[in-house]
Amino acid sequence: MAHAFISHRVVTPEGTRPAALLVEEGRIRAVCGLSEIPADATRHDYGNAAILPGLVDTHVHINEPGRTEWEGFATATRAAAAGGYTTLIDMPLNCLPETTTVAALEAKRRAAEGQCLVDWASWGGAVAGNQEHLLPLARAGVPGYKCFLIYPGCDGFTMIDQQQLEAALPSIAQSGLPLLVHAELAGPIERAAAGLQNADWRSYATYLASRPDEAEVEAIRLMIRLCRMYQFRLHIVHLSSTEALEDLRTARAEGLPITVETCQHYLHFAAEEIADGATLLKCAPPIRSRANREALWKALRCGDIDMVATDHSPCPPEMKRLDTGRFDLAWGGIASLSIALPVIWTECARREFTLDDIARWMSHAPAVLAGIDDQAGSLISGREANFIVFDTEAEFVITKDRLHYRHPVSPYLGETVRGVVHATYLRGEPVFRDGDIMPEVRGRAIPGVHQ
Repeated sequence: MAHAFISHRVVTPEGTRPAALLVEEGRIRAVCGLSEIPADATRHDYGNAAILPGLVDTHVHINEPGRTEWEGFATATRAAAAGGYTTLIDMPLNCLPETTTVAALEAKRRAAEGQCLVDWASWGGAVAGNQEHLLPLARAGVPGYKCFLIYPGCDGFTMIDQQQLEAALPSIAQSGLPLLVHAELAGPIERAAAGLQNADWRSYATYLASRPDEAEVEAIRLMIRLCRMYQFRLHIVHLSSTEALEDLRTARAEGLPITVETCQHYLHFAAEEIADGATLLKCAPPIRSRANREALWKALRCGDIDMVATDHSPCPPEMKRLDTGRFDLAWGGIASLSIALPVIWTECARREFTLDDIARWMSHAPAVLAGIDDQAGSLISGREANFIVFDTEAEFVITKDRLHYRHPVSPYLGETVRGVVHATYLRGEPVFRDGDIMPEVRGRAIPGVHQ
């Protein structure tokens, strides 16, 4: 029997309109007009609450196996379901072993079995000396690779220098998969550090000065040169500095296959508003100025930035060093899976962006990056019925019970935001509804990515 999920605002690739999703056996049979709903369909009428494609987050640190006390598949996918995400792509570091070999990928898949409320896949890692593992990882189904041009904070996932990168790029280009790059270079950071030896590390201004724009700009210029030489797909993760946008714009106009993401914390917070000792707001690259934030929004409007990812990067609370408030000692990362959509929608409402923009930035574009846009990211006939019901007008205060991930700490606590996820559906079945996580585990490892 078909189910009809009805709304005055269904967000489709052709725009937002009154429609019904006809769902049968876990798939969208049709997206039809309200007068075309079959008489025998079971109706679920959500009125003016919007129906959007399930969100896809291509930048998540789940940390399992090995550091499940930081997060884990059960808690990360619980937060994802509450936040409207139906697909997560896990980063290959912070877990043990790091996902730099097929054996490590298989260990991760075993660890996830029976735990996931939403679907997931894992990026492979490109690190110093693992070139021979890159093509086997592609054949094993990773959707792409992640590398760091600077120390990533965990010893087991090594940064990769230019020589090592050039040794890896022929295999990456041959795979056809994207290379996701943490684009900061050590040189500008080391030069900045020389002038901060006696600085106050409780001051956010000190931390901001320690990660200058030049670190991002120089890294991105290097990657553009290598992209031109090796013709691989390049993706810049968590762009913070808008000073790099002109280089990226020029390179893309040249036809280079480059995509760019930013994150909700760069679009919401501003350096001028961060108090001394507020280490919950430490991330790398750093949150920059208010003017920089508004320039990021302008770049989203004109298409210079393609997508918004969370960079959900949790840790045990003590690692944020709230006891000392020292930014140099605190772990860099902000957890946000369950609240990223309301945070972004709150900012969108202030700037007259639409639900179509949300669907493009947070569903379709990340699905294309991960090579799963034939499975996820749009409400299209034949696709799996992964969608969310979202009340764009309701407001709520972010409290610990809204977070759902393992450690309920957040720099967003106490803020009032707009937009409530009423329900998240995976293959036509609810995994989250009206504030409650559904007990059935329905998520799965995405099979055959790029195979």
